[in-house]
Amino acid sequence: MKVTFLGTGTSQGIPVIGSDHPVCRSEDPRDRRLRVSVLIEWDNFSYVVDCGPDFRYQMLRAGCTKLNGIIFTHEHSDHVAGLDDIRPFVFRQGDMPLYAHKRVMNAIKRRFDYVFETENRYAGAPSVDPIEITDQPFQLNGLAVLPINVMHNTLDIFGFRFRDFTYITDAKYIEPAEIEKIRGTKVLVVNALRESRHVSHFSLEEAIDFIKLIQPERAYITHISHVMGFHAEVQERLPDNIYLAYDNLSITI
Repeated sequence: MKVTFLGTGTSQGIPVIGSDHPVCRSEDPRDRRLRVSVLIEWDNFSYVVDCGPDFRYQMLRAGCTKLNGIIFTHEHSDHVAGLDDIRPFVFRQGDMPLYAHKRVMNAIKRRFDYVFETENRYAGAPSVDPIEITDQPFQLNGLAVLPINVMHNTLDIFGFRFRDFTYITDAKYIEPAEIEKIRGTKVLVVNALRESRHVSHFSLEEAIDFIKLIQPERAYITHISHVMGFHAEVQERLPDNIYLAYDNLSITI
């Protein structure tokens, strides 16, 4: 299985519009972060987790020409706003499967009502195959996917485990029973917004503590804001098996 980090930034991305923060002005390409998403590939299949406002450019940059489906963690704009840009895939491949919790699917339907319209449908709208998921395992072309309930402040969202790879973003708290679903993961991705605490995201210290609890072989931190600091400087302070993810990084599990 190959995982490519399409975006590793928070909701504003880095650089932030109009910001003169030193990280926003950094010339290190690892400090330039699009909105958070990953591309997961195995055999001849390709799926993305989340489809934010940078989706079009992320697909071009990754050279992705085939997409078998989109899996959504939750309904916030930085995770769904790029849905209209699935059109080139749909025109070549047919309806795009969308996997989401019922609440998230309903939010997507409200936001992109023209995509789900059945009468007087606009001819250029993308067509989709909405598939509601729960906290129970489901299959993607023979790959078992285990949803993990994660609290994003008061919003219940999903992380996902794909075999030995677990991807969690926007977490602030995870119930012990859900943590048990993650144990044994070899590669863990988890969010850390900044070093100081935040109401709805892990801080860097909280993310490191969580990683130590799970004890994966290696872990990657994503959903990073500019106030975290320079990639190179933060990475130097991390334990040996913990890495700051960066855009376009590809790993193999």
